[in-house]
Amino acid sequence: MENEKYLFVVSGAAGTGKDSVVKALREAHPEIEKTVSATTRAPRPGEQEGVDYYYRTREQFRHLIDTDQVVEHNFYNGNYYGTLREEVDKRLEAGKLVVLVIDVHGAANIRRMFPGATTIFLLPPSVEELERRLRGRGTETEASILERLDTAKKELAQQEKFTLTLVNDEVDACAEKLYGIIRQRAGLDR
Repeated sequence: MENEKYLFVVSGAAGTGKDSVVKALREAHPEIEKTVSATTRAPRPGEQEGVDYYYRTREQFRHLIDTDQVVEHNFYNGNYYGTLREEVDKRLEAGKLVVLVIDVHGAANIRRMFPGATTIFLLPPSVEELERRLRGRGTETEASILERLDTAKKELAQQEKFTLTLVNDEVDACAEKLYGIIRQRAGLDR
């Protein structure tokens, strides 16, 4: 699809600030659209259906996968997560700039399905900062934090497979760097 140049993937290990950076990006540049993912996990306090995620049962999610309505998915910490095909296609067909916030495994699927997309790996300033961010959430058990840190170390090793890397030292500054990348890669600075 010609409009694949308008598709951007922001990925990285848990705790790198993917959601925070893309939220700041979209607040400053609302013309950039973010798809809403589907998941089988329960909503966290304050999360809303169709805003944060589409919350589905396992049976509903399996049906979406089986009927090719999911462009990428993963099973993580006992739940499915995925991007609905219609969320991507309708935006690209309209020529919209689209940012997907997905994990490392999902990014690999997007690279295969949308070879014209730009993939950006978000890095923490350090592994110590990553651990501090995960602990600061206050939503994880110690075992879950240790599991996420182990997974994060494996995911950090995947960064060379991405088009670009960005260090998230400070959310707003990182969001502006990301905006510059999007403008340049989408051909908007010509």
